[in-house]
Amino acid sequence: MRVPRKFLALFAGLVTAVLLASPAAADPGPPPNSMASMGDSITRGFNACGWYVDCPSRSWSTGTYSSVNSQYSRILAKNSAISGKNYNDAKSGAKVADMYGQAGTAVGQGVQYVTILIGANDACTSSESSMTSVAAFRTSIDSALNRIKTGLPSAKVALISIPNVWQLWNVGHVSGSAVSTWGLFGICQSLLANPTSTAQADVDRRARVRQRVVDFNTQLAQACAAYGANCDFDDNAVFNYPFQLSQVSGWDYFHPNTSGQAVLASVTYAAGFGW
Repeated sequence: MRVPRKFLALFAGLVTAVLLASPAAADPGPPPNSMASMGDSITRGFNACGWYVDCPSRSWSTGTYSSVNSQYSRILAKNSAISGKNYNDAKSGAKVADMYGQAGTAVGQGVQYVTILIGANDACTSSESSMTSVAAFRTSIDSALNRIKTGLPSAKVALISIPNVWQLWNVGHVSGSAVSTWGLFGICQSLLANPTSTAQADVDRRARVRQRVVDFNTQLAQACAAYGANCDFDDNAVFNYPFQLSQVSGWDYFHPNTSGQAVLASVTYAAGFGW
């Protein structure tokens, strides 16, 4: 059947209108002259260099350790003006409710770029019932983002998805060392209690914890979209990365080791503003 020319012209016009109406990707601008990292023990580099200590030099975000090649190091290679202006405002043990305070610190530092990786401690709790609710999570992240937007209206914000903590169980429950360590130190019992159990109740509990992380990440994506062009969500790049046990600290089988921090740096930078 031959399509009348006037309909082809109309269709072409509609396509053009849609393309013109679609917003272009925001220009990230030049690399920043300063940056701050917000988050928890992952961003503090906990257990990446010593026994149960923070190792901020090995942080995926603002660290300086050469083999990690952090976001800061990658930006420094392109913009020497950022030298020494890499502030790690994260705190081990932090939850999303702590982000408002950390946002205030970043605002006080007057930085041009902020990374936020938070939420693992809101899902990895002493029991499933003590996990942060999705609604409370969103309220806290909105509060923190609003404080940044008000205090640093021109700053770029990278909002990073929470790692898939279920993957930690997946790669670790076959390791006797990991299983014994999780039990001895009571690590992430909402997910990692009875790690070798195949009982349906335990299988279902692990699935619910994983879903809570998925729900948190959905809220991060929506909050970032609401923030505007200065916010970039990593589109679940970190959540989707299939990390291995070799990239996790052998001291707690929970936090990223130096290799894991390097992976975080690479994945988050590639998914970010494109400097």
